Amino acid sequence: MEWTEETVACLRGLWSEGLPTAEIGRRLGITKNAVIGKAHRLVLPPRPSPIRVVAATAEVHAETKASVGSGRVASAAGAGNPGSGAMTAMAQAAWSPPPRAVPPPHRVEPPPFRRAHSCCWPLGEPGKPGFHFCDDAALPTKPYCARHADLAYVKVREKREEAA
Repeated sequence: MEWTEETVACLRGLWSEGLPTAEIGRRLGITKNAVIGKAHRLVLPPRPSPIRVVAATAEVHAETKASVGSGRVASAAGAGNPGSGAMTAMAQAAWSPPPRAVPPPHRVEPPPFRRAHSCCWPLGEPGKPGFHFCDDAALPTKPYCARHADLAYVKVREKREEAA
């Protein structure tokens, strides 16, 4: 790509608007890496890392939650203490309310006819009539009965001997 005065001016304008590099690239018809490289060569002002903004926001949110929970009220200005964990202007702009707690997924219990210590070897095709599990008594340390454990767990030595 050849950078004309027009595209450089457009890059400078979009950069100053604060658009993401990928969006600038889409508008100029180039890759985001080309945008970053040209911005670096033009010595455009560095952009704040979105990763650091998210981390700072999460940290401030945790501190705010802790102070509200303990009965203290934290001021957004931090009372002038630089190390007090106060929100920076950038973090205040990027702050959003915490996500709602998502309930854990519903755990599906095994059907009542399955015993805890029965063989789990599937017989038939799942979803088809007649599909079921072996249901014989399982070995103490395995999920299968002795017959199916022999099929499921092949010792390496036996495998080598069969190959030879």
